[in-house]
Amino acid sequence: MGLAGQFLLGLRLARRELRGGIRSLRIVLACLALGVAAIAAVGTLRAAIDAGLAADGARILGGDVELRSGNRPATPAARAWIEAHGGQVSEVVALRSMLVAPSGERMLVEVKAVDTAYPLYGALDLDPPLPGFGAEGAAAGAQVALDPLVAERLGLSIQDRVRIGEAEFRFAALVQGEPDKATSPALFGPRALITRAMLDRTQLLQPGALVQHDLRIRLPEGTDRARFANELRSAFAAEGWRVRTADQAEPGVNRFLDRAASFLTLAGLTALLVGGIGVATGVRGWLDARARSIATLRCLGAPAAIIFLTYLIQVLALAALGIAIGLAGGYGLTWVAAQALSGSLPVPPRLAPYPAPLALAALYGLLTALAFALWPLGRAARIPGAALFRDALQPAGAWPAWPVLALNLAAAGALIALIVLTAGDRRFALGFCGAAIAALLVFRGGAWALAALARRLAHLRRPALRLGLANLHRPGAPTALLVVSLGIGLTTLATIAQIEGNLRRQLAAEMPARAPNFFFIDIQSDQAQRFDAVALGLPGVDEVKRVPSLRARVVAVKGVPAERAEVSEETAWALRGDRGLTYAAHPPEGTKIVAGAWWAPDYRGEPLLSFDANVARGWGVGVGDVITVNVLGRDIDLRIANLRAVDWRGLGMNFTLVASPGLLEAAPHTHIATVRGDAAQDAAVLRALTDTFPNISGIRVRDALEAVAGILGRVGTALTATGSVTLLAGALVLAGAVAAGQRQRVRDAVVLKTIGATRSQIRAAWMVEYMLIGLVAGLLAALIGSAASWAVVTFVMRAEWVLLPGMLAATVLGCAALTLACGQIGTALALRARPGPLLRNE
Repeated sequence: MGLAGQFLLGLRLARRELRGGIRSLRIVLACLALGVAAIAAVGTLRAAIDAGLAADGARILGGDVELRSGNRPATPAARAWIEAHGGQVSEVVALRSMLVAPSGERMLVEVKAVDTAYPLYGALDLDPPLPGFGAEGAAAGAQVALDPLVAERLGLSIQDRVRIGEAEFRFAALVQGEPDKATSPALFGPRALITRAMLDRTQLLQPGALVQHDLRIRLPEGTDRARFANELRSAFAAEGWRVRTADQAEPGVNRFLDRAASFLTLAGLTALLVGGIGVATGVRGWLDARARSIATLRCLGAPAAIIFLTYLIQVLALAALGIAIGLAGGYGLTWVAAQALSGSLPVPPRLAPYPAPLALAALYGLLTALAFALWPLGRAARIPGAALFRDALQPAGAWPAWPVLALNLAAAGALIALIVLTAGDRRFALGFCGAAIAALLVFRGGAWALAALARRLAHLRRPALRLGLANLHRPGAPTALLVVSLGIGLTTLATIAQIEGNLRRQLAAEMPARAPNFFFIDIQSDQAQRFDAVALGLPGVDEVKRVPSLRARVVAVKGVPAERAEVSEETAWALRGDRGLTYAAHPPEGTKIVAGAWWAPDYRGEPLLSFDANVARGWGVGVGDVITVNVLGRDIDLRIANLRAVDWRGLGMNFTLVASPGLLEAAPHTHIATVRGDAAQDAAVLRALTDTFPNISGIRVRDALEAVAGILGRVGTALTATGSVTLLAGALVLAGAVAAGQRQRVRDAVVLKTIGATRSQIRAAWMVEYMLIGLVAGLLAALIGSAASWAVVTFVMRAEWVLLPGMLAATVLGCAALTLACGQIGTALALRARPGPLLRNE
């Protein structure tokens, strides 16, 4: 019979067998559907957000093109050039300041000053609406729109008078929505929106103040944005401005979404991996149940190829059904996720059935099904018919035929290649695959060790213990399956819990102990000495530290323009936007020089630079190399004199860039200061200093840490929920294993009861078995999760890692409880079986 004939015969036999239903393969369907749904939901949501970003790029950016000039406004010549080329301009200025309520209470806010043309795209949502908000007249201009959080915390009502800097404003409306919020987020405090004309009256625009000037440009219909942007860059190349177009609306948002999508996809793949184990288990149990049918076909002369094709076609048909269910479920989850995250997404996602992510999820599901189902299918096709009748008691050591084995390896290799090639960070994805394989081997080794130990303890006298231990190493025991499936899911949760716990510990314990009470910014040079005196004279203040501060943008690294410099992903942030720059004659307190040497205190030669050693590694620079920065429109070459190990966790005044004194001292700049003292006096200190110096802003470190802790809590909840998908997959595999072995359990229970064993003895024996499996899986998950969290915290987050035994104990006990619960259900069902019918049937 030719290959086509074999396929047709296998198809006909498969169709007949499928008429009997798929009840025994429901776990296979559920495992595949769960993993595919997770991957499809992540991919579809990411595609929907991309579509929203592409469609609303101009609204998100605030214009077709944006010119970001840092702490100096764009020149009149630039405005004239833009208008001469048909562009309509809107200016937006952002900075931090203290908002003072009538009660004297104050709060740090992000001030956003807009002109009459704002917004060029979209609409500003104010409550109540203020049609004349952008007007330049004094009556209309002396008003402020505030984030609802400001009004709530300071107890403000509409029409109240508030102060920002040296100017007084009427609280006129609440800010309910900004069309360009994704590109101008309120990072240091909630929003305060004022007119551009009133910003000058606040007297906050002092030389060297931390200010961001943006020009948004609306182009005539049909204008080539990219060409316009390139011409604008060329016309003002010496300025060092950042120019971007609407299709680059917010690269930071895209980077975050890419990383989030990569992590969530890998979490879905972990669930699919665990589900694959369930596929292998379900297929093996299904084939065991069909042992008589397979044996009959073999005795009638059916070749191994026909047997293999018959059941492969059935598995593929069921896999297709499971994938289809997963795709439908994943698309439904996308709608749920879009609604739940509506306030956190940069744009409303444009939901639609995007073919690419759905096809990718389906391909993941198909390759997983093949990778895990081919081995038991090939094995069943190789075993002689007579052996299949006793295979449950005396498993034959048959391996699949070499073509099936090659196909199995090809499916596994294709799955790994797909994971790596479609990942945003291929090295991380390759590491994930390697870690997954290593974890599987560790859990499989742990199961083997447990079975070996149980075999050595076979001499125990207590019947329940002896029988429970025998169940761990008897032929066909599900020990390895249960340890692996439960362990993988719990490892994910243990890793996430340890990472989150370490970060929380540092925020809650270590950082506050070393952190100052306040950071004060925008202290003018002529205010610096007086600020020190006033601050040190306040009750409760123990220490004041102050350093000069300039804003600089890195424009070249070793002569290569910043936008073309090859740097590592984790250090690319230092090339984006403005960076803090200071100068110092002496090394900052606690400085650890790791290469080169500090300059002499009276040095006045070529500008030198002390650089962050970690960033230097990512940029491939060292002592003697030159980094070019733009300060106030002037490019300055800084030669690296030394590299420092910077500890950012202490929340001190650390700078990536510390220059030698001399040239920078003459540039207009401000100072920043830290104040330490009695936390009970924080409110009084803040009030006294901001009343004396209305232009400065005070950032309370504890508030910032609490905000970070809140964000971390939300992220931790999301990560735990994602990791729980893998545990759910493990629970499904556990339930499938219990269900697959239920027939054997019933037979064992009947035989044991017939020879005199009591229900309590049988129940105790099986509880011993499940308890040991749960404890071993939990212990291995805790160990592997600890190792993984140590690697992430130490090498990725560059933080100190400590072991959190409480979380590990919860992991181990939770695993034992889960296995006991599933085992108890299976035991109760097995003990309910009546011996008579089964014995008569045998």
